[in-house]
Amino acid sequence: MTHHVLVPVDDSDRSTDALEFACREYPDAEITAIHVIDPSDFYAATGIEGGAMANYEEIQKHHENRAEGILERATEQAAAFDHDIGTEQVIGSVSRSIVDYVEEHDVDHVVIGSHGRTGASRILLGSVAENVARRSPVPVTIVR
Repeated sequence: MTHHVLVPVDDSDRSTDALEFACREYPDAEITAIHVIDPSDFYAATGIEGGAMANYEEIQKHHENRAEGILERATEQAAAFDHDIGTEQVIGSVSRSIVDYVEEHDVDHVVIGSHGRTGASRILLGSVAENVARRSPVPVTIVR
């Protein structure tokens, strides 16, 4: 029996589908929605905007505020299924952070959305869902 389900969320339709799937399939389980902020998203900035150095703290704060909104929407979405969920915001490598969370928080199942990349883009960019499925110590359901 599944007791604790982790659902990585972002602002994609696939993560919305994954959370809905988890709420329907595991109505009695504890569900945690996690949003991972990849620091490369704000440290990869050029550093120059209008002649001034980029303010990385401001960029990070923007990403954190966006993550809070994503997690609030996930909470509202789960409530529509009469399910209270926990939320977590983490900064780090996306797939590694998800697997680390699984290992550190007694999660026994992951439900993750697939972005459906195929061919060269999947090979070149990799797939978070695929990396999580390969590295996770618990079963992973990929929702397409």
